[in-house]
Amino acid sequence: MSTLDLGLIGNSSVGALINEHGEIVWACLPRFDGDAVFCSLLRERKSETDFGFFAVDLVDLARSEQEYLANTAILVTRLYDRHGGGIELTDFAPRFRQYGRVFCPMSLVRTIKRLSGNPRICIRIRPAYGYGADRPSVTYGSHHIRYVAPSFVFRVTTDASITAILEETPFFLEHAVTLLLGSDETVQASVVEVGRHFLEETAAYWHEWVRFLNIPFEWQEAVIRAAITLKLNTYEDTGAIVAAMTTSIPEAPNSGRTWDYRYCWLRDAYFVVNALNRLGATRTMERHVRYILNIAAGTQQGRLQPVYRISGVSMIEELEIDSLPGYRGMGPVRIGNQASCQIQHDVYGSAILAATHVFFDKRLVRSGDETLFHQLERLGERALEFHDQPDAGIWERRGSAQIHTFSSVMCWAACDRLARIAVRLGLLARAEYWRNCADKIHRVVCERAWHARRNSFVATFDGDALDASLLLLHEVGFLTADDPRFIGTVSAVGNELRRGDFIFRYVEKDDFGVPANAFIVCTFWYIHALSALGRAAEARELFEKLLACRNRHGLLAEHIDPRTREQWGNFVQTYSMVGLINSAIRLSIRWDQAF
Repeated sequence: MSTLDLGLIGNSSVGALINEHGEIVWACLPRFDGDAVFCSLLRERKSETDFGFFAVDLVDLARSEQEYLANTAILVTRLYDRHGGGIELTDFAPRFRQYGRVFCPMSLVRTIKRLSGNPRICIRIRPAYGYGADRPSVTYGSHHIRYVAPSFVFRVTTDASITAILEETPFFLEHAVTLLLGSDETVQASVVEVGRHFLEETAAYWHEWVRFLNIPFEWQEAVIRAAITLKLNTYEDTGAIVAAMTTSIPEAPNSGRTWDYRYCWLRDAYFVVNALNRLGATRTMERHVRYILNIAAGTQQGRLQPVYRISGVSMIEELEIDSLPGYRGMGPVRIGNQASCQIQHDVYGSAILAATHVFFDKRLVRSGDETLFHQLERLGERALEFHDQPDAGIWERRGSAQIHTFSSVMCWAACDRLARIAVRLGLLARAEYWRNCADKIHRVVCERAWHARRNSFVATFDGDALDASLLLLHEVGFLTADDPRFIGTVSAVGNELRRGDFIFRYVEKDDFGVPANAFIVCTFWYIHALSALGRAAEARELFEKLLACRNRHGLLAEHIDPRTREQWGNFVQTYSMVGLINSAIRLSIRWDQAF
């Protein structure tokens, strides 16, 4: 049965998910939002005719173990048979500096090494195309196999027996073999040497990258793994950041809530940029700001969609496909996302908040200037225009539009940050203009979203329901932590949306019924709010419980069952990993207090 107890490898160009037995169950080519070449996560391997996976099957398999090489995105799987034989799989995607730039090709590397005994293995490379609809055609040479489909062409170059791979003949592993999956290009050197070079350089790259992270004293391994994971979800070529690697992992069993998250939500990306910037990984922020500005420059009057393709293209048609049955047979499987057609006014705040760092962070080679500020003002005008207009909201309700408090607060944040940037640049007239705009929106939100009887802000203007995004009122600076209205709001959310150790995003019935599982990041938001209110012991206890819900590799999906603590929803979810980083930073003791 499929689970989300998976490891993620990648290099910011491609990514792959690998199960405990070393099977690549999910990988899209030629990039994150490409065709699902390996897709057994959404169609389990049950018979000899199944396809859509890359496996190294050990005959008479008895047990397995799996771990990352410390501080890298290199995954090691060890398989042992019943007779004392053992093999070791090492999987990674090459990423390192070469010729003055980052080398991160559309490539996966897999090495297989004998550990003990006389292990017998079968290499099964069975890609799919058309999201599991069919198998590509195959050609081969003396040391490579080509897989050709309408949506991709790639080759596997190897020093293993080509016949054994093509015919899937089991053989005794006497020495290590290397498989290079990549573009349809000839490998100019020895496969073994190329694989070894890529491994050494990739390990060195990640070790160096981690060395310069500003991590908290406590929970270091958890934060490092989360930071690497966020980096793997960024697309190097454009600066886009995907919400998750997968599509159609249901939010809860048989819920119908199966969405495609392989795209860049401006809201999610802001939170990722903010978290990585706190850790000192500034390049992601710089590239993402360029991504946003390129999108904004191509829009009509600065109007933004909530989500874009990683190329920046706006059209993401949502389709249901029948070629894959879904995770554990739970469909429908969707490609594309209808959210691209929705109106979500918080995107203007997300875009401007992401760009604000550029004006204040002295580590950057190129700081924000007046030209960039005026580009952002176009987005600010839209925030001012739409702050009190209905939209689908942060939770992307499909059946109705209301004036959502979080969207309005993010419109306030857009104007507030523009005022601060203008002061920084010495543009005092623009600073006064944007401060007046922010103050206006602040008054409107306080008048229409405050519910005196509940002693809390509510999810929509003139409404009475709560949602977890209200926990962010202090995070974005709308209220101070000691504001009685923030204290009351946190109390109300904890009383009404908490189920066991988890906070639900909302509890009312929506287009698909009553939510069954908790949205993981909401509990992190609650932890942040508790910390801001000085309830550190309570926050730490809840944080430790949430850490215990991660899979064996320290990774989190989107949702969690509050009873069984099983993870559900698309994986790996950047929102969840951001929440982990931010909580650890807030709750950890300082380095100078540790000794």
